Amino acid sequence: MNTTMKNPSRRRFLQTSAAVGGGLTLAMYLPGGVKVAHADGESYSPNAWVRIAPDNTVTILVARSEMGQGVYTAMPQLVAEELDVDFSKIRIEAAPPAEVYINALLGGQLTGGSTSVRDAWEKLRIAGASARMMLEGAAAQKWGVAADQCKGSNGMVSGPDGKSASYGELAEAASKMAVPKDVPLKKPEQWKIVGKSVPRLDLPAKVNGSAEFGIDVTLPGMAYASVAMSPVIDGKVASFNADKAKAMPGVQAIVQYSRGVAVVADSFWQAKQARDALDITWDEGAKAGLNMDGIWGGLRASAKEPGVTYRKEGDAEAAIKGAAKVLDLEYETCFQSHSPMEAMNAVADVRADSATIIAPNQFQQLIPVVVAGVTGLKPEQVEVKTTYLGGGFGRRVEVDYTVDAAEISKAVGKPVKMVWTREDDMTHDSYRPATHNRVQAALDADGKLLAWKFAITGPSISSRLFPSIVKDGLDPFAVEAAENYPYDVPNILLTYRIHDTGVTPGYWRSVSHSLNCFVAESAMDEIARAVNKDPLEYRMSLLGKHPRYQRILAMAADKAGWGKSGGEGKAMGVAVMEGYGTYLAQISEVSVENGKPRVHRVINVIDCGMMVNPAIVRAQVESSVMYGLTAAIKGEITVDKGRIQQNNFDSYPMLRMNEMPKCETYLVQSSEKPGGVGEPVVGLIPPSVANALHTLTGKRIRKLPILSV
Repeated sequence: MNTTMKNPSRRRFLQTSAAVGGGLTLAMYLPGGVKVAHADGESYSPNAWVRIAPDNTVTILVARSEMGQGVYTAMPQLVAEELDVDFSKIRIEAAPPAEVYINALLGGQLTGGSTSVRDAWEKLRIAGASARMMLEGAAAQKWGVAADQCKGSNGMVSGPDGKSASYGELAEAASKMAVPKDVPLKKPEQWKIVGKSVPRLDLPAKVNGSAEFGIDVTLPGMAYASVAMSPVIDGKVASFNADKAKAMPGVQAIVQYSRGVAVVADSFWQAKQARDALDITWDEGAKAGLNMDGIWGGLRASAKEPGVTYRKEGDAEAAIKGAAKVLDLEYETCFQSHSPMEAMNAVADVRADSATIIAPNQFQQLIPVVVAGVTGLKPEQVEVKTTYLGGGFGRRVEVDYTVDAAEISKAVGKPVKMVWTREDDMTHDSYRPATHNRVQAALDADGKLLAWKFAITGPSISSRLFPSIVKDGLDPFAVEAAENYPYDVPNILLTYRIHDTGVTPGYWRSVSHSLNCFVAESAMDEIARAVNKDPLEYRMSLLGKHPRYQRILAMAADKAGWGKSGGEGKAMGVAVMEGYGTYLAQISEVSVENGKPRVHRVINVIDCGMMVNPAIVRAQVESSVMYGLTAAIKGEITVDKGRIQQNNFDSYPMLRMNEMPKCETYLVQSSEKPGGVGEPVVGLIPPSVANALHTLTGKRIRKLPILSV
């Protein structure tokens, strides 16, 4: 979620959360200087981010969810750099819900929008430096010397006359000291941890199997739940007969809850088998007749109506009317599922006066509110524990599955692990929106670009989830990669029209970048072809006001060998974008095999400003190529009779290992502030591939996905 233009304020976010959950009360506030009891002894927290035990063990609390993107390494690097400790000996722990952990770029304690490092960049370094200064102050007090005579380094504080003490020895005293107000930070040339590709802290546990994902959690006395939900969007239970299911082995209870019917049993398999034996009659509701013809017809009809102006420069309408040539282009994008490898699941233990929710989630702060709403508890009575996430991609910003688990646990009076099947997950997702887009480009007699008009029509995700950030019909998360159109053109008009397709929309990795970059960069290729210009050189000619764009585009051309043949039956395509504060250029090399696109090579040049861990940046680029390419050429979500038609990876395929292109990533060294890297590259793959296919075949791709050529 890009917040660079219309960033919702924290107050606005809290108001939004109140609208979603009936009021927001924070479950916990963790101040500095507290003692924490653990099974392995007591430890002390100079602040909310650092915990130091007497044995010199340093634990760093991470307030963002680890879903493969590397925050359990990158964020501790920021703290450890200024704390000055041996990074290999650090422990990590997921932070609980607390105001101190709010993501200032998003206004809540949530993980998304490629904001984790950007939000943490300064405050976590300050946290580390503050803790070190407090330890130095504690040593100075102990030795009766001035604080500036004490120096913290590598987990030890040294002082005059050879005095030294470990951080662990000083931790209790340090936790009682005043937090320093003036906290100087190291200069980049002094960094020993930040900017380095240190090994990821989460990898050993993931390799040896000790990493706990939500689906791994067990509690004493825990039962398992499998759920039956309406096959029709927004349908409800009309009636059900559970006689057969009740008689099956291991079944403990049958529970009707707000979304459907749950079977609670001794094991998940027993619960699932009994669930399949339920005889349920569904009230299919108003969407029983929803199908793709109606969805596309509605979008196209709505697109003929005027949208709300989001960006206006000059007079695009007048320029179009007086132009020597006008390109009038339409593009459409399809529904996509998040489909993380770990399907939705949650463990809930709801009691008379408390509740514990253990779940892979991206929004710790919201869970106490919504769980309180269905249990009758107060939010501060709801404890939230975040596990590793087997993928998130925006789906786990929504916490509906934790509510389901809480309802079921309350009904049976014991801890319950609710697990969705793959079919449950794929057919009850919140989907990347389908959109209709129209671009009009006006050219003069010499082929100069005079005007650019971009009209977007589609669902507003924010209107559903966070309505307070949508003002006067403008959703800032629907115009990404369009509102920052970089090319030098005197007349620009960007409009947006909200249209509800009837399919639940959700924040999907890169949000509207993956929609609008496809449109903007495909259209730019069409414009270049219309004036007989090389697409890359034409872009370069219109980016004179943006040296960061020009630099990465030139580097991409050089690394790819632009203009040189990649071999018979192959062609290259280019796309550029800025998203989440990161500038990107991408060139894809493709062929066509058996009527389907095949991507052989993807060259990425990334200017994401200062980097915490270059190896993680590279990994995220490759991950984004895989995720974006899967969406671009593999499959789509479709609807018939109100039912999602794809329910597993046979009908909604993922990119296979042998289909992954060679991925070349070039990182620009920069002194600019950090940009996000977890999402933006996802937006580049559709247009770079589509543009390459046009070069190869002469066929212009105007609708995603590209299933055949």
